[in-house]
Amino acid sequence: MEENTNQPIPDQEEMAESVKRDAKGLFESISQFLSELLDIRSETDKDQTIEDVKNDIPFKGHTAWILIFSVFVASIGLNVSSTAVVIGAMLISPLMGPIVGVGLSIAINDIDTLKRSMVNLGVMVGLSVIAATLYFWVSPLTELTPELESRTAPTILDVLVAVSGGLALIIAKSKKGTMPNAIAGVAIATALMPPLCTVGYGIAEWELEYAIGALYLFSINAIFIALSTFTVAKLLRFPMIRYANSAKRKRIAQLASLLAIFAMIPASYTFYVTLNESNAKRDYKAFMLNEIDANENLYLRKDFYDYDNESIKLYFDGEITEATVSDLQNEIKKYSSISDFTLAINGNKSRGIDQISKAYDRSIEQLNRLEKDNDKLLDEIEDLKIQIAGLETQLKEANKVVPVDVMPYSSIAKDAKIRFPDLAELGYGEVLKSNFLKVDTVQVIFPRWKFKVSDSLNQIRVNALQKWITKEMKADTLHIE
Repeated sequence: MEENTNQPIPDQEEMAESVKRDAKGLFESISQFLSELLDIRSETDKDQTIEDVKNDIPFKGHTAWILIFSVFVASIGLNVSSTAVVIGAMLISPLMGPIVGVGLSIAINDIDTLKRSMVNLGVMVGLSVIAATLYFWVSPLTELTPELESRTAPTILDVLVAVSGGLALIIAKSKKGTMPNAIAGVAIATALMPPLCTVGYGIAEWELEYAIGALYLFSINAIFIALSTFTVAKLLRFPMIRYANSAKRKRIAQLASLLAIFAMIPASYTFYVTLNESNAKRDYKAFMLNEIDANENLYLRKDFYDYDNESIKLYFDGEITEATVSDLQNEIKKYSSISDFTLAINGNKSRGIDQISKAYDRSIEQLNRLEKDNDKLLDEIEDLKIQIAGLETQLKEANKVVPVDVMPYSSIAKDAKIRFPDLAELGYGEVLKSNFLKVDTVQVIFPRWKFKVSDSLNQIRVNALQKWITKEMKADTLHIE
């Protein structure tokens, strides 16, 4: 009987179902991992967070003085355009308390905390502006530095920094225990202090445009920080304040909602405006890079970018043909954020010739200057050669050794051996000695005796040798070492 070797073939539907189950299990595992990684509800201490926020709201005593001195430090940093000093001031500034209090009080329907937060926020702003105004009023440095100028108008980055800073701060405060490092990092990121100092600069220098722009930047930062606090408190379901009077509870809830909406309207508008302005600036830079700088036939002299009037003006050296103008106006339409801008292109043929002529003249002047510098260097090289030759001559003279021809040294050495039998060796040389005023050449002999004797006997034989050899060598002075 023939054995059946055919195995049953798995059904395709069963295989597909198995793959779906495996994929579902993988998705659930990833979801669980991410949930455990990012979940903050289990480590949130809501009651302690509310208490901590309320404790940070008041501005009086030590907190007020810390604020004043941190304003002075930040103003100095802005005045000398030192980022490190500004960061140091933001590390010690207690600005966040009332702003976080506003957002949290609206979220939990706490009208009393909201009133205290608003009052202390006003005190904080007033103290900061007065202190900054006083500093810039007495400071001899009145120039508008880049650090000050960057705080006169909000950008999309300021909005994003404010949102991120507000979220980080309320999350750090809501964690069980303390997170001082995170709070200090937020103090740096949100940058509430520099705009207030810039307001003081604008008032002290009577530049109201700068003061208003900086105050607007501070307001935007404060609103977004408060909104971030409000959002996190709602997501974490912080307990609402309950009032016995239902009418009062309803009225307060409506007021809190109205304030939240009122705060969101200018914040949303600012975000929209700054986003559009940022996109337009980005497209303008891309247009200039890709269409102007990349074209070797165009010589840009000046460019003017006006976002408010939606216009771009370009001035070129040399004549610009109609085809080039038409091409650039078509190319700008590819950049969506500036496609509606008015592009004005101006060229000047005579101006181009003048520029070439001036460039040629500058090149000639530079060449003449280089030739003069080269001649001067050549003269210096010749002077150095002469000095080197003189030094070499002096060195040769100094190294010369005066030959000893006063006596035949070998015969004197033999006589010395006969006269002084215990003499083992006898050396001779001329040594240069100096008293730092002059240099003398001194004749020196170096005897070595076979036997050691007492000091008195040794001195006798040394003196006898010195006297005899001085006479034989006919030397004025002879030293023995």
